[in-house]
Amino acid sequence: MSGRTNRVTAAVVALGVLAIAAVAQAAEVRVISAGAVRSIVTELAKAYEQETGNTVVLTFGTVGVVRQKLTSDPADVVIMSDTALDDTIAKGGVASGSRTDIARTGMGVGVRDGAPKPDISSADALKKTLLDAKSIVYVDPAQGATSGIHFASVLQKLGIADAVKPKTTLVPGGYPAELVARGEVELVVHQISEIIPVKGVTLVGPLPKELQKTTVYAAGVTVASALPPASRAFVAFLARPDFKPKLAAAGLDYKE
Repeated sequence: MSGRTNRVTAAVVALGVLAIAAVAQAAEVRVISAGAVRSIVTELAKAYEQETGNTVVLTFGTVGVVRQKLTSDPADVVIMSDTALDDTIAKGGVASGSRTDIARTGMGVGVRDGAPKPDISSADALKKTLLDAKSIVYVDPAQGATSGIHFASVLQKLGIADAVKPKTTLVPGGYPAELVARGEVELVVHQISEIIPVKGVTLVGPLPKELQKTTVYAAGVTVASALPPASRAFVAFLARPDFKPKLAAAGLDYKE
């Protein structure tokens, strides 16, 4: 009887050791990402955790904020616009050869659910819509936001930057469409992937082709990563072909 008890005890101990080893082997992948891919990266990170047992710690911000955080915050993976990532690779912050393109999005206009959809089918139509709008919101270009910088240039190109300034709200980042959902602002101009996730807001459509900016978002493993294998595995997970439908639904497979 004692022999059997010893065997059971040994088995329990062995299982405990395996459990401890599994916990010890679990990795914590730290990710700093541009906000344009926030919805899909958050969803896929949860799926990655379930599949691997690793954990993913996510931080989001504008591309400008991401660049800044990379100089001070520990990170294993960075996700931002392809041009910004290439620049970071060139400066030695991200491992050469680790760039992996994940998604692409364009810029669009959103209004509150149930509101009439304004005409944005051409540059002239968009100009009239912006001039007629009671209020507009977009991300502050000073924050290094891809969408904010581009839309500011669109306003200059249309010659209405000064005219719309008094009725414009600038936000530091996040989802400016939330102000539209709450009825605080009439119209939002932002990347499509950051309009679609906001409940209570309807995407009117993309900016006219001649004023459009398509941005590719790519991921890379930082040179300072303490967990290169797990980091590379997470990047590869994000780029799986079977996630394409999810990307499209999130406005991250933009095609003109």
